[in-house]
Amino acid sequence: MAQGRGWEGAVLRLMRAKDFTFTVTGGEDVTARFRRVRLTDGGLLAAAGVHPTMWVRLWFDNAGRPHQRAYTLVDPDPQAGTFSLEFALHEGAASDWARTAKPGDTIEATVQGTGFEEPSPAPSHVLAIGDPASLPALNSLLDALGSAPATVWFEGAPDDTRDLPFRAAPGRHEIRRVPRRDAGAHLVERVRAELPALLTATPDPYVWIACDTRTTRALSAYVRKELGVPKERMHALGYWRAA
Repeated sequence: MAQGRGWEGAVLRLMRAKDFTFTVTGGEDVTARFRRVRLTDGGLLAAAGVHPTMWVRLWFDNAGRPHQRAYTLVDPDPQAGTFSLEFALHEGAASDWARTAKPGDTIEATVQGTGFEEPSPAPSHVLAIGDPASLPALNSLLDALGSAPATVWFEGAPDDTRDLPFRAAPGRHEIRRVPRRDAGAHLVERVRAELPALLTATPDPYVWIACDTRTTRALSAYVRKELGVPKERMHALGYWRAA
Protein backbone atom coordinates (compact mmCIF):
# COMPACT_ATOMS: atom_id res chain seq x y z
CA MET A 1 0.00 0.00 0.00
CA ALA A 2 3.00 2.28 0.45
CA GLN A 3 3.60 2.21 -3.32
CA GLY A 4 2.83 5.56 -4.90
CA ARG A 5 3.62 7.45 -1.70
CA GLY A 6 7.05 8.66 -2.73
CA TRP A 7 10.16 8.49 -0.57
CA GLU A 8 8.15 8.89 2.66
CA GLY A 9 6.16 5.76 1.94
CA ALA A 10 9.29 3.85 0.96
CA VAL A 11 11.06 4.79 4.19
CA LEU A 12 8.07 3.80 6.29
CA ARG A 13 7.84 0.47 4.47
CA LEU A 14 11.51 -0.23 5.26
CA MET A 15 10.80 0.60 8.91
CA ARG A 16 8.08 -2.08 8.94
CA ALA A 17 5.25 0.38 9.31
CA LYS A 18 1.77 -1.14 9.19
CA ASP A 19 -0.93 0.05 6.82
CA PHE A 20 -4.67 0.18 7.43
CA THR A 21 -7.77 1.51 5.68
CA PHE A 22 -10.25 3.53 7.72
CA THR A 23 -13.90 4.08 6.78
CA VAL A 24 -15.83 7.22 7.64
CA THR A 25 -19.07 6.69 9.59
CA GLY A 26 -19.95 10.33 10.30
CA GLY A 27 -18.70 13.77 11.21
CA GLU A 28 -19.59 17.00 12.91
CA ASP A 29 -18.39 20.58 13.10
CA VAL A 30 -17.35 21.28 16.70
CA THR A 31 -16.72 24.91 15.75
CA ALA A 32 -16.40 26.70 12.42
CA ARG A 33 -12.69 25.78 12.39
CA PHE A 34 -12.60 22.44 14.20
CA ARG A 35 -14.17 19.28 12.81
CA ARG A 36 -14.54 15.76 14.24
CA VAL A 37 -14.70 12.76 11.89
CA ARG A 38 -15.76 9.31 13.15
CA LEU A 39 -14.25 6.17 11.59
CA THR A 40 -13.99 2.40 11.78
CA ASP A 41 -10.41 1.26 12.34
CA GLY A 42 -9.84 -1.39 9.66
CA GLY A 43 -8.33 -3.70 12.28
CA LEU A 44 -5.87 -1.13 13.66
CA LEU A 45 -6.76 -1.28 17.36
CA ALA A 46 -6.75 -5.08 17.52
CA ALA A 47 -3.38 -5.25 15.74
CA ALA A 48 -1.55 -2.33 17.37
CA GLY A 49 -3.25 -1.88 20.75
CA VAL A 50 -4.03 1.49 22.30
CA HIS A 51 -1.94 3.93 24.32
CA PRO A 52 -2.36 7.59 25.37
CA THR A 53 -1.65 10.21 22.67
CA MET A 54 -1.63 7.44 20.02
CA TRP A 55 -1.40 8.84 16.50
CA VAL A 56 -1.54 7.64 12.91
CA ARG A 57 -0.34 9.01 9.59
CA LEU A 58 -3.14 9.68 7.13
CA TRP A 59 -2.45 9.79 3.40
CA PHE A 60 -4.18 12.49 1.36
CA ASP A 61 -4.10 13.34 -2.33
CA ASN A 62 -2.56 16.77 -2.90
CA ALA A 63 -2.93 17.65 -6.58
CA GLY A 64 -1.96 14.13 -7.55
CA ARG A 65 0.87 13.78 -5.06
CA PRO A 66 0.81 11.83 -1.76
CA HIS A 67 0.56 14.05 1.30
CA GLN A 68 0.76 12.62 4.83
CA ARG A 69 -0.18 14.20 8.15
CA ALA A 70 -0.33 12.75 11.66
CA TYR A 71 -3.48 12.81 13.82
CA THR A 72 -4.19 11.64 17.37
CA LEU A 73 -6.89 9.02 17.94
CA VAL A 74 -9.83 10.35 19.94
CA ASP A 75 -11.85 7.93 22.11
CA PRO A 76 -10.50 4.72 20.56
CA ASP A 77 -12.77 1.76 21.29
CA PRO A 78 -10.94 -1.56 20.63
CA GLN A 79 -14.07 -3.67 21.12
CA ALA A 80 -16.10 -1.70 18.60
CA GLY A 81 -13.10 -1.01 16.33
CA THR A 82 -13.87 2.71 16.17
CA PHE A 83 -12.36 6.09 17.00
CA SER A 84 -12.62 9.72 15.97
CA LEU A 85 -10.13 12.19 14.54
CA GLU A 86 -10.26 15.95 15.12
CA PHE A 87 -9.05 18.49 12.58
CA ALA A 88 -8.09 22.12 13.19
CA LEU A 89 -9.28 23.45 9.83
CA HIS A 90 -7.17 25.68 7.60
CA GLU A 91 -6.02 25.58 3.98
CA GLY A 92 -4.61 22.29 2.74
CA ALA A 93 -5.33 18.76 1.59
CA ALA A 94 -6.04 17.34 5.06
CA SER A 95 -8.56 20.03 5.96
CA ASP A 96 -10.19 19.79 2.53
CA TRP A 97 -10.68 16.05 3.08
CA ALA A 98 -12.09 16.52 6.58
CA ARG A 99 -14.58 19.15 5.43
CA THR A 100 -16.10 16.87 2.79
CA ALA A 101 -15.68 13.40 4.35
CA LYS A 102 -18.96 11.49 4.35
CA PRO A 103 -20.06 8.02 5.51
CA GLY A 104 -18.54 5.32 3.34
CA ASP A 105 -15.48 7.32 2.34
CA THR A 106 -12.16 5.59 3.04
CA ILE A 107 -8.66 6.81 3.76
CA GLU A 108 -5.38 4.96 4.03
CA ALA A 109 -3.24 5.24 7.14
CA THR A 110 0.14 4.11 8.40
CA VAL A 111 1.15 3.37 11.98
CA GLN A 112 4.83 3.82 12.79
CA GLY A 113 6.66 5.82 15.45
CA THR A 114 3.83 6.38 17.90
CA GLY A 115 4.41 5.56 21.56
CA PHE A 116 3.89 6.75 25.11
CA GLU A 117 6.04 6.27 28.17
CA GLU A 118 4.35 7.37 31.37
CA PRO A 119 6.67 9.52 33.47
CA SER A 120 8.10 7.90 36.59
CA PRO A 121 7.70 9.10 39.24
CA ALA A 122 4.21 10.26 38.37
CA PRO A 123 3.98 14.02 37.76
CA SER A 124 3.12 16.19 40.71
CA HIS A 125 2.19 18.91 38.19
CA VAL A 126 1.80 18.79 34.40
CA LEU A 127 2.96 21.90 32.54
CA ALA A 128 1.65 21.76 28.97
CA ILE A 129 1.89 24.11 26.00
CA GLY A 130 -0.30 23.51 22.96
CA ASP A 131 -2.78 24.82 20.41
CA PRO A 132 -5.82 23.57 18.46
CA ALA A 133 -3.72 21.19 16.34
CA SER A 134 -2.45 19.36 19.43
CA LEU A 135 -5.66 19.54 21.47
CA PRO A 136 -6.62 15.85 20.88
CA ALA A 137 -3.20 14.76 22.15
CA LEU A 138 -3.41 17.18 25.07
CA ASN A 139 -6.80 15.80 26.07
CA SER A 140 -5.45 12.25 25.87
CA LEU A 141 -2.46 13.22 28.01
CA LEU A 142 -4.62 14.79 30.71
CA ASP A 143 -6.85 11.70 30.77
CA ALA A 144 -3.81 9.41 31.05
CA LEU A 145 -2.14 11.29 33.89
CA GLY A 146 -5.24 11.11 36.02
CA SER A 147 -5.30 13.19 39.17
CA ALA A 148 -2.19 15.29 38.49
CA PRO A 149 -2.93 19.03 38.42
CA ALA A 150 -2.06 20.77 35.16
CA THR A 151 -1.33 24.23 33.89
CA VAL A 152 -1.86 24.63 30.14
CA TRP A 153 -0.75 27.54 27.98
CA PHE A 154 -3.06 27.29 24.97
CA GLU A 155 -2.34 29.40 21.90
CA GLY A 156 -5.06 30.63 19.58
CA ALA A 157 -7.53 33.42 18.89
CA PRO A 158 -10.19 33.54 21.66
CA ASP A 159 -13.05 33.43 19.14
CA ASP A 160 -11.58 30.28 17.57
CA THR A 161 -10.80 28.37 20.78
CA ARG A 162 -13.64 29.26 23.15
CA ASP A 163 -15.86 26.30 22.20
CA LEU A 164 -13.17 23.68 21.61
CA PRO A 165 -13.65 20.33 23.38
CA PHE A 166 -11.19 20.71 26.25
CA ARG A 167 -11.26 17.84 28.74
CA ALA A 168 -9.99 20.00 31.54
CA ALA A 169 -11.24 19.26 35.05
CA PRO A 170 -12.32 22.45 36.86
CA GLY A 171 -10.18 23.07 39.90
CA ARG A 172 -7.43 20.70 38.73
CA HIS A 173 -6.56 21.90 35.23
CA GLU A 174 -5.89 25.59 34.58
CA ILE A 175 -6.09 26.83 30.96
CA ARG A 176 -4.10 29.99 30.27
CA ARG A 177 -5.21 31.27 26.87
CA VAL A 178 -2.55 33.04 24.81
CA PRO A 179 -3.39 34.87 21.56
CA ARG A 180 -1.16 33.89 18.64
CA ARG A 181 1.06 36.86 17.86
CA ASP A 182 4.37 37.36 16.10
CA ALA A 183 4.49 33.80 14.74
CA GLY A 184 4.49 32.28 18.23
CA ALA A 185 6.95 34.68 19.85
CA HIS A 186 4.26 35.98 22.20
CA LEU A 187 3.60 32.45 23.48
CA VAL A 188 7.32 31.91 24.08
CA GLU A 189 7.47 35.18 26.02
CA ARG A 190 4.51 34.22 28.21
CA VAL A 191 5.91 30.79 29.00
CA ARG A 192 9.36 32.18 29.81
CA ALA A 193 7.75 34.64 32.22
CA GLU A 194 5.45 32.17 33.98
CA LEU A 195 6.93 28.66 33.79
CA PRO A 196 9.99 28.99 36.09
CA ALA A 197 7.97 29.77 39.22
CA LEU A 198 5.67 26.79 38.63
CA LEU A 199 8.62 24.46 38.04
CA THR A 200 10.27 25.38 41.31
CA ALA A 201 7.00 24.95 43.22
CA THR A 202 6.54 21.25 42.38
CA PRO A 203 8.86 18.30 43.17
CA ASP A 204 8.16 16.13 40.09
CA PRO A 205 7.09 18.31 37.17
CA TYR A 206 6.39 17.05 33.67
CA VAL A 207 6.63 19.47 30.73
CA TRP A 208 4.77 18.72 27.48
CA ILE A 209 5.18 20.97 24.43
CA ALA A 210 3.23 20.59 21.16
CA CYS A 211 2.93 23.74 19.06
CA ASP A 212 4.15 24.74 15.62
CA THR A 213 7.62 23.40 14.88
CA ARG A 214 9.55 26.64 15.36
CA THR A 215 7.84 27.53 18.62
CA THR A 216 8.22 23.98 19.92
CA ARG A 217 11.96 24.04 19.22
CA ALA A 218 12.40 27.39 20.94
CA LEU A 219 10.49 26.30 24.04
CA SER A 220 12.14 22.88 24.17
CA ALA A 221 15.62 24.42 24.08
CA TYR A 222 14.63 26.90 26.79
CA VAL A 223 13.21 24.22 29.08
CA ARG A 224 16.18 21.86 28.64
CA LYS A 225 19.11 24.26 28.49
CA GLU A 226 18.04 27.24 30.60
CA LEU A 227 15.68 25.63 33.10
CA GLY A 228 17.57 22.33 33.29
CA VAL A 229 14.57 20.01 32.98
CA PRO A 230 15.91 16.47 32.24
CA LYS A 231 14.78 14.86 29.01
CA GLU A 232 12.85 12.11 30.82
CA ARG A 233 10.68 14.77 32.47
CA MET A 234 9.57 16.43 29.22
CA HIS A 235 8.18 15.72 25.78
CA ALA A 236 8.29 18.08 22.79
CA LEU A 237 6.95 17.56 19.28
CA GLY A 238 6.17 20.07 16.54
CA TYR A 239 2.64 19.53 15.27
CA TRP A 240 2.65 21.84 12.25
CA ARG A 241 4.82 24.24 10.27
CA ALA A 242 3.96 27.93 10.06
CA ALA A 243 3.92 29.32 6.55
